[in-house]
Amino acid sequence: MIFYFFVLIIFVPELCFYLSQVISMFLNTLTPKFYVALTGTSSLISGLILIFEWWYFRKYGTSFIEQVSVSHLRPLLGGVDNSSPTNSNTINGEADSSRQSVSECKVWRNPLNLFRGAEYNRYTWVTGREPLTYYDMNLSAQDHQTFFTCDSDHLRPADAIMQKAWRERNPQARISAAHDALELEDSHRFQVPLTRSCNSLWFLSSCSCATAYILLAEEEATTIMEAERLFKQALKAGEGCYRRSQQLQHHGTQYEAQHRRDTNVLVYIKRRLAMCSRKLGRTREAVKMMRDLMKEFPLLSMFNIHENLLESLLELQNYADVQAVLAKYDDISLPKSATICYTAALLKARAVSDKFSPEAASRRGLSTAEMNAVEAIHRAVEFNPHVPKYLLEMKSLILPPEHILKRGDSEAIAYAFFHLQHWKRVEGALNLLHCTWEGTFRMIPYPLEKGHLFYPYPICTETADRELLPMFHEVSVYPKKELPFFILFTAGLCSFTAMLALLTHQFPELMGVFAKAVSTHTHTRSLNRHLIVVDEFQCPNDPRSYVVWGTLCPW
Repeated sequence: MIFYFFVLIIFVPELCFYLSQVISMFLNTLTPKFYVALTGTSSLISGLILIFEWWYFRKYGTSFIEQVSVSHLRPLLGGVDNSSPTNSNTINGEADSSRQSVSECKVWRNPLNLFRGAEYNRYTWVTGREPLTYYDMNLSAQDHQTFFTCDSDHLRPADAIMQKAWRERNPQARISAAHDALELEDSHRFQVPLTRSCNSLWFLSSCSCATAYILLAEEEATTIMEAERLFKQALKAGEGCYRRSQQLQHHGTQYEAQHRRDTNVLVYIKRRLAMCSRKLGRTREAVKMMRDLMKEFPLLSMFNIHENLLESLLELQNYADVQAVLAKYDDISLPKSATICYTAALLKARAVSDKFSPEAASRRGLSTAEMNAVEAIHRAVEFNPHVPKYLLEMKSLILPPEHILKRGDSEAIAYAFFHLQHWKRVEGALNLLHCTWEGTFRMIPYPLEKGHLFYPYPICTETADRELLPMFHEVSVYPKKELPFFILFTAGLCSFTAMLALLTHQFPELMGVFAKAVSTHTHTRSLNRHLIVVDEFQCPNDPRSYVVWGTLCPW
């Protein structure tokens, strides 16, 4: 309909002339107050649109108008090709890429997470700031319910208490519930003898002691030594429960679930005990405990115990063993992490960093070993570009969260918090990193569309990191998002209309004359564009006759 209307205006000059007269008459009757109200209203509307666009961009990283135009208007205008690809390889490649993107945006448990009572709470007491977000603690509560509970817990009173304790939001309520479970367990231990004639479900009830001790060690203990003492008590209960459930695991699905839960409890306790030994300075003991744990439970790779082992070996400066661990876990088929990539870069940088000089390298070029070190640094930076600023102390560190997002700022904080000292210990390693890390971005100019050694950088990291990291920390964003065109356009429109509103308010008569002059000029140009060329020619009967040619002026 609109198209036909414009065609009618173009090819029917009388209608065009009539509309021009109506518009001219309407503009001549307008007062300066109308122009003040018009420009003020336009400025207000454009300002509100600008505020909304800026808020939407800060929260979601994209322009609302651009997103609506791409998602809804482009399909209506035929901008999307609906033809489905027939090549199965293309389909499989797209599916693999989407799966990789989803997996890289998954939130993982921090392998080196701190103790709430002995470390996070002490930070709160000193600074008055909360180092953990509610989203992060809620993820931990979900992990605890997954690892430390099973479907049959409601059949045992102490386990039922602990099942509620892991869901409790209030820390004091959780601690109180753990004490209640221990008291109930002690009372039943003296009332009911543990014999073969007892019910099997009740026979396994002492498992709640281990989880209750875990909760107290994590949240009530105010020192690492106190936490270690509670974890040792949990280890005694956990080992006994694990052995008993191991004997009954083949008697049904219920017992299999209990054995799986007991395995998770035992692995968690041994790992935290090893971390206590590492924090208390008994690093060799911690390394032995971690190696034994990895040999005893080789299939539980979800705990990422090898990352704890790498950090402890670096503390011992046992670089040969570090290389052996990397040779096993830095495999193309295994998921990567900042610990894997940056530790590999540190080992290669260690071989050349003590003699590395940027001036000498620019004159003679890089040697083979230096080239390998630089490539390892570029690989690590491509995987997580946030780490170098923390290692080079260009950005301040905070306590790492309990969960991290791989390739995100949260993972960079968790890595640098524990590994900065290892980079400082290697002479010249930070200097080599400082001279070479920014060269990575020249190889991947469009990281959201195409990567060099890894998949394109996921766009979900900023949103997840803002949920994981506290409000007082400025989240590192890569790549830096430029302001969308619609925000710049709206800002310019808002500024222009605001200036017009101000000028119209100060000089209403002058701006009224200016507006009428502009409208008159526009009206004249419109008439000229649709002017009918009248050409006079000689006619045999009447030489003054005229004929109207149906051609438009070319200008």
